[in-house]
Amino acid sequence: QVQLVESGGGLVQPGQSLSLSCVASGISFSFYTMGWYRQAPGKERELVARITRDFSTNYADAVKARFTISRDNAKGTVDLQMNSLKFEDTAVYYCYAHAVRSGTDYWGQGTQVTVSS
Repeated sequence: QVQLVESGGGLVQPGQSLSLSCVASGISFSFYTMGWYRQAPGKERELVARITRDFSTNYADAVKARFTISRDNAKGTVDLQMNSLKFEDTAVYYCYAHAVRSGTDYWGQGTQVTVSS
């Protein structure tokens, strides 16, 4: 059984930082591309950042230079460090795992990040 469990969401003020973490189980973690998507109210789910099995990273333009994604294959975790948060970063953040060979995707249940003054 595959499980992706996110943690670390919460309420912060603009300019502050927050770190999200996702623990994966039931998959051969090191073989998966891992990443984070987000979905704001009334908007489509969008890619925030992803990290491949060889540690290559991609970021959405809106978060470049503010967010950092990292993975620990030994622990089966993928983290998202979010700095200089803005109102528009408010969304539910979802962890996902992508199997490159089969194309299978797995999703976590999401964690709420709210940036508000």
